[in-house]
Amino acid sequence: MEKIKIIFEDETLIVVEKPAGLTTTKERNNEGWTLEDELKKIKPNDLPRNGIVHRLDKGTSGLVLVAKNEGSWDNLRSQFKNRKITKKYICLVSGDASINGEVNMPIGRSKFGFGKFGINLDGKEAWTIFKLIKKYKKENKYFSLLEIDLKTGRTHQIRVHMNYLGWPLVGDKLYGGSVVDLNRPFLHAAYIQFTHPISNKTISFTSDLPNDLLNILNSYEEI
Repeated sequence: MEKIKIIFEDETLIVVEKPAGLTTTKERNNEGWTLEDELKKIKPNDLPRNGIVHRLDKGTSGLVLVAKNEGSWDNLRSQFKNRKITKKYICLVSGDASINGEVNMPIGRSKFGFGKFGINLDGKEAWTIFKLIKKYKKENKYFSLLEIDLKTGRTHQIRVHMNYLGWPLVGDKLYGGSVVDLNRPFLHAAYIQFTHPISNKTISFTSDLPNDLLNILNSYEEI
């Protein structure tokens, strides 16, 4: 597994890149090594979850925001709660996707599989906006590279919403994605924008696609 990469740090917060395959926080004793464990080793603090403000799925790579003190912890969590933080993802889906669109359908636990989530009218609000970046083709099948603007942060939200539209993520075996030489869904947290807790300035960070995802794209024909 790749090591985590710190791409920004000051006296109040850290922005890290989480590799795929690493669970974000220590929710269960049998979780194994997590991003939280790694941060406790290299950047310890006394905050819950060692200051990790939000989570990514284990199979998702990309940017994670970490608070270093109680003031920034409260500030950044408030920004998330009030939807003041912009998070964008890159994903590759099976199918010929629309140029742009959105899904606003509630998500809850699925009754049809352990660990799965699905569209559930009794679930929590979930809002996903997407736009097309590029289209690809392989073996007479079409694929679409999308930028996702996540307005809410439900578990498996992008995976569930894309599957609902009939465009499961490439490599996402749990939700019916195409089986490729990839041990996780094609999903990367590529951009985050928020207000700095001290300076009150709007700051943003980007993260390039990791090599495993680039290798998949390079094996497809761009159209």
